[in-house]
Amino acid sequence: MTPALRSAPGGTEPTPRVAASRVRARTRRRRGPALITGAVLVGLVVLAALVSLVWTPFDHDATGVGGRLETPSATHWMGTDRLGRDVFSQFLVGARLALGIGTASVLIAAVLGITLGLLAALAPRKADDAVVHGIDVLIAFPTLLLAMVLVAVRGASTLTAVLAIGLATSAVVARLTRIAARRVLVQDYVLAATASGTGRLGILLRHVLPNIYPILLVQLSLEFGLAVVAEAALSYLGLGSPPPNPSWGQMLRDAQAVLGVQLWPAVFPGLAIVITVLGLNLLGDGLREYADPELSR
Repeated sequence: MTPALRSAPGGTEPTPRVAASRVRARTRRRRGPALITGAVLVGLVVLAALVSLVWTPFDHDATGVGGRLETPSATHWMGTDRLGRDVFSQFLVGARLALGIGTASVLIAAVLGITLGLLAALAPRKADDAVVHGIDVLIAFPTLLLAMVLVAVRGASTLTAVLAIGLATSAVVARLTRIAARRVLVQDYVLAATASGTGRLGILLRHVLPNIYPILLVQLSLEFGLAVVAEAALSYLGLGSPPPNPSWGQMLRDAQAVLGVQLWPAVFPGLAIVITVLGLNLLGDGLREYADPELSR
């Protein structure tokens, strides 16, 4: 056995050289390609949304700023649509709308889902069964159908889209939270803490949440990507943010009528949705590797 691999007396502690190599391996894992690639892709979308707050080449809803269905050029970087509107300006403002709706929806899903999941994990058997059945019903209720019901009650708006997506995704978060929390609650150290007099709130804050947040972090990042897709789908169907809000889904709907003439108006919003969802998924996977101690060894 080489000196680098020898253990300290007792055979349990690694030598400094081995410990340093493990730290380097952990650092490489935490800075893996998934985390870096996801952060770059999401960062580009966030940058586009921030730029739209202070600058766009043209008014995103102004018609006739260029010829109809122009190809990308130095004046119109992504071309123009069938009404002569600048596609790049719409793309920038659409990034802001997609991230805003996605963030608000995920916050609703996180607050409702995590709270309901923790309550179900701590509840007595009958109450837990009732909550589980309610979660299953909500999961079986399609997001688009829920949006249609809300639109019939409230009318099509950004708030309606946020509520529909947030409520639909909260059920998945609640079920995952309940399953993960129940696994932690039966561990010996939790039983010992309970026997020592630690209250339920202390158990949740000290033991349950610190052990389940990596998996919740991944799930919420996935839900963020699904929220972006759902918002685009709702806007494509006319159930999302109404005009003049330039949603990527609305841009795809407008471009559908001219696909046989010009592809550019559909290429850029479609590519934006793909990049955003891919970046969020990769970022979630990278964050799980960073946060989960089992993957850092």
